[in-house]
Amino acid sequence: MAHADGTITIDRSPAEVYAFLADGLNNPRWRAGVKEISLRSGSAGEVGAVYAQTLTGPGGRPIAGDYRITSALPGQELRFEVITGPARPEGVYTLTADGTGTRVLFALDYTPTGLKKLMNGMIEKTMTAEVGQLPKLKAAIEGN
Repeated sequence: MAHADGTITIDRSPAEVYAFLADGLNNPRWRAGVKEISLRSGSAGEVGAVYAQTLTGPGGRPIAGDYRITSALPGQELRFEVITGPARPEGVYTLTADGTGTRVLFALDYTPTGLKKLMNGMIEKTMTAEVGQLPKLKAAIEGN
């Protein structure tokens, strides 16, 4: 199984951080690989909402990386699953009040099957890079 996680503290309330993360249209503001995104179905930030994403893939080629929100606990936790693309991890943002700010834990998990098991290392490297963008999330939310 491929796994990546990271944490960061953001100087905003859990409600503010959650609202930013739940609106997938904010992804290009902090995730470098997101080239295009739109709400394809459902209500923004709610369970069942599907966001259509175009990501930068290997060699700069565009790849689909659409995802669906699977759990939404405002101010606490947001879970999603990638539903298109070569790797389809599940992810979670867990929010915890930390002094005057919010501690954000971002984790991604993926269990490759079949021939994709051979790509486990590359998939984990990509997931680690994704989680490594948390400082950009902090800057985007704090307005830096």
